[in-house]
Amino acid sequence: MAFFDIKLPKTIARALNLPVSDPRRQQIKVLKKLLKKARFTEFGQQFRFDDILLSRHPGKKFQQLVPTYHYEKIYRDWWHKTLEGTPDVCWPGVIKYFALSSGTSEASSKYIPVTKELIRSNTITSFRQLLSLTRYENVPKSSIGKGWLMLGGSTQLQKGPTYFAGDLSGIQQKNIPFWFLGLGLYKPGKKIAKEKDWSKKLAEIVDNAPNWDIGFIVGVPAWLQLCLEKIIERYQLKNIHEIWPNLAFYVHGGVAMEPYKKGFEKLLGKPITYIETYLASEGFLAYQSRQDTRGMQLAFNNNIFFEFVPFDDNNFDSDGNMIDNPEAYMIHEIEENKDYAILISTNAGAWRYAIGDTIRLVDKEKMEIIITGRTKHFLSLVGEHLSVDNMNKAIEMACQQLNVFIPEFTVAGISYGNFFAHKWFIATDDKVNATEIAQLIDQNLQSINDDYEVERRHALKAVEVEVLPEKTFMDFMKFKGKEGGQHKFPRVLKGKILEEWQAFLHNKTT
Repeated sequence: MAFFDIKLPKTIARALNLPVSDPRRQQIKVLKKLLKKARFTEFGQQFRFDDILLSRHPGKKFQQLVPTYHYEKIYRDWWHKTLEGTPDVCWPGVIKYFALSSGTSEASSKYIPVTKELIRSNTITSFRQLLSLTRYENVPKSSIGKGWLMLGGSTQLQKGPTYFAGDLSGIQQKNIPFWFLGLGLYKPGKKIAKEKDWSKKLAEIVDNAPNWDIGFIVGVPAWLQLCLEKIIERYQLKNIHEIWPNLAFYVHGGVAMEPYKKGFEKLLGKPITYIETYLASEGFLAYQSRQDTRGMQLAFNNNIFFEFVPFDDNNFDSDGNMIDNPEAYMIHEIEENKDYAILISTNAGAWRYAIGDTIRLVDKEKMEIIITGRTKHFLSLVGEHLSVDNMNKAIEMACQQLNVFIPEFTVAGISYGNFFAHKWFIATDDKVNATEIAQLIDQNLQSINDDYEVERRHALKAVEVEVLPEKTFMDFMKFKGKEGGQHKFPRVLKGKILEEWQAFLHNKTT
């Protein structure tokens, strides 16, 4: 198979061209494939995968026999054995790789199993997304055959007794197909990608920038923006297109892109196409497959079985913890414009696993979703039910209203006398009035969220804003040892991470 000037191996080409039937049928096919592969594992034997496969309704039988899991529960009951080198626990064989995942809100890293099958599935979904670009109009398709700058975690992984561990981006890059490496498309290359020190890696990328012809940039917005700024500064450029004229695509994910676009546009000499992905440590869940659309298409025909739990008070407590036996729906049962927490079962031994994200179906016919937040990254002190999606929209509106750039922000719930308030910390190097922007954010949220509007008249008594330089947010990430790679600043601060942030700010001012 060939498209543009990239030739793919026949095995990948066949996988890309698999016929896609309706989502329900395809998902049952995926579930059966996973169950057959794992039926002789400890997990498959305990939860009677053979019985599920013999059932007339394997999806419903699977939900009846297999409990739901969050990380702490599945690690305690099952995954700790795989980390000790025990084979055939939740997936056949010994697990060779573990993705370290914690965001900034966890005290210790989570070890997420990564198998060769999952790596291959992620690669196939990546190239399905690439293939979808053939349907885009008015984009420079010749750029697809140019270099891909992937700004991820280090490929120099931590070595355990029987495994290697690191960022999923580092694991995925370490296992980039040989034929892709042979084409010379992958940048910054294997040597620079191994560098663990973020500052050194960035310096080497800047040094080598004139030698590359980049068509794609891939990574978290905050760190990529910093990289482009350093290249422009080093070579005294007006914009990044002076050194990379074929740069046409930015593949991003993990955080909403809108707050960053204004800053990116200052670095560009011409428009580029933004392509959103949903690549979690547990797998490649969805990707933007159409031009000028808000949603991402679920990867429902590639080794991930999806379930959806309504994100409401019946299934989650006030801290965002899912109950033991939540109501869960299959892909054909969910409705548009409702928030659901997502459960996945994968070819890495995750079974009915809550990854912690909430999504909303925006187009049922095309199975397109948006990410609305995290089950624990929301504010509902008094019933305001404020999601990350609400916050992103309010900040985006405020940026337009004031013509300012706010690349980072975070929110905390605080006491206000006998009532409560929201405290916003926003990053901007533009001149803004904290009181004015607080009023705008408050007004915007009231127009977006009815529950918030009601509670502002009752127990939610104030909205406060503290304006900080963007560098303060970056410095905190560095302080936490989460500089570069896939690390993102949390949109909601609670508990220990809030205490650390407050102490960090206090120390910077004393």
